[in-house]
Amino acid sequence: MNTMSDILTDLTDGICTITLNRVEKKNAFTQTMYSSCAQALEEAATNAAVRVVLLQGDVGVFSAGNDIADFLANPPASTDAPVFRFLRALVAFPKPLLAAVCGPAVGIGTTLLLHCDLVYAGDNAAFSMPFVNLGLCPEAGSSLLVPQLMGMHRAAEALLMGEPFFAEAALEVGLVNRVVPPTEANGYAQAQARKLAAKPLSSLVETKRLLKGGQQAALLARIEEEAHSFARMLREPAAKEAFTAFMDKRHPDFSKL
Repeated sequence: MNTMSDILTDLTDGICTITLNRVEKKNAFTQTMYSSCAQALEEAATNAAVRVVLLQGDVGVFSAGNDIADFLANPPASTDAPVFRFLRALVAFPKPLLAAVCGPAVGIGTTLLLHCDLVYAGDNAAFSMPFVNLGLCPEAGSSLLVPQLMGMHRAAEALLMGEPFFAEAALEVGLVNRVVPPTEANGYAQAQARKLAAKPLSSLVETKRLLKGGQQAALLARIEEEAHSFARMLREPAAKEAFTAFMDKRHPDFSKL
């Protein structure tokens, strides 16, 4: 097993398992964690020994999204930022990519799942994309992929309201493939990964390519468009009020903006 900061990687029997391991901070992503995840995916894409990748968190939490202090200290000022390297690695990853999700999956914790091929959730999973509530806009291609997945009205509810939705709702709209008890989620995903690892890799890769339907260019373009809007909005009054309120542990007041 390799340890990269708060990211653990393990390669066993063709399965590369990437574990978010910053549980004391609810697996909130730092710039270093984005870089580590991107590196793990880039290496797995070209490593002939890797047939499947599984991304997992803890039984009680998948990810609380961005680490706010780290995010404010190192805002993604350009598409060269570590978070965008990670997103490009997700979009380009050619082999089966699975995820096991338990507990909160906030912001990037939910949107990264849109790029996975199979997602298994504990029945304690809670998904949210609260970008509007932070004075920001969708990221990770979610403004394109969420309507495709959920339909326009449900996508509008998820992205405009920014409120959590839970495992059964995620199953209903197709964000997850199966809901299991939290203590079984990582193990179930590993079992599914083993099934995939036993299949011919060339067939898996070609099937995934066809399933994606040539959408990669449009998706990367949308991620870049979102990124430019996100960076601009991060400097505007609404985001400043939202993040100040968060750090002050109070409700934001957008009434004068």
